[in-house]
Amino acid sequence: MTTSRTPLIDLPRLMAHRGLSAHAPENTLSAVQLAWEAGITWVELDVQLLGDGTPVIWHDPGMRRCSNGRGKLSKLRLEQAREYDVGAWYAERFRGERMATLDDMLNLIDRRGMAVNLELKVTRGRDPEALAESVIPRLLEALPFERRLVSSFSPAALDHARSIATPDQLALGVLVDKIGKNWRHDMEAVQAYSLHCDWKKLKEERAREVTQSGTPLLCYTANDPVAFAKYWKWGVTTVISDDPERFADKT
Repeated sequence: MTTSRTPLIDLPRLMAHRGLSAHAPENTLSAVQLAWEAGITWVELDVQLLGDGTPVIWHDPGMRRCSNGRGKLSKLRLEQAREYDVGAWYAERFRGERMATLDDMLNLIDRRGMAVNLELKVTRGRDPEALAESVIPRLLEALPFERRLVSSFSPAALDHARSIATPDQLALGVLVDKIGKNWRHDMEAVQAYSLHCDWKKLKEERAREVTQSGTPLLCYTANDPVAFAKYWKWGVTTVISDDPERFADKT
């Protein structure tokens, strides 16, 4: 968990989920560019590996939902993946959008002076250590400490990320569905900085326990500022939202 020797990150109240995904195809350069134009400085993005080992910004194990093609990422080379249009499924104005590599995305984030909560997305049958091994050095080189956070549902991915970078080099976030009674143990196992959970499964007692310990608490994926209002009173640090602009005057 956060300790006195760990640098602090000025986490925002609002973070754009997969970029500004309420207004652009998720996990794309366009979604991050639109977040920046809307004044949102932090974005949450998913990263995983193609079959040739290239780290790319993508959520699903396959291409079908968010492109005009099919195929598992684990079977694709970069040149194959980039044949697919990943924008037209969302809206005609995004036609021609291509899958972003991690390097593409980090370059844009750096140029815009933005920050990223990068989720190590470990889908079924994929190697969490290989993912961390590919992603973490790139991230460390691209952005300063205060503009990067790595999160994951995979303890193995977080553990390997921690073996690459110490707490004063890289902040880690433990991603969970629901915060259990052993949350402190889970955090301490990887010397994590923050705890991330599904806002709909968050209980007041647990939220206050986390935040009173000094641990930043991030909630995904909330899109209704009225329904979420009481959670701010529980000490929640950050909302990860598809449409963070809706919260702008209610935080």
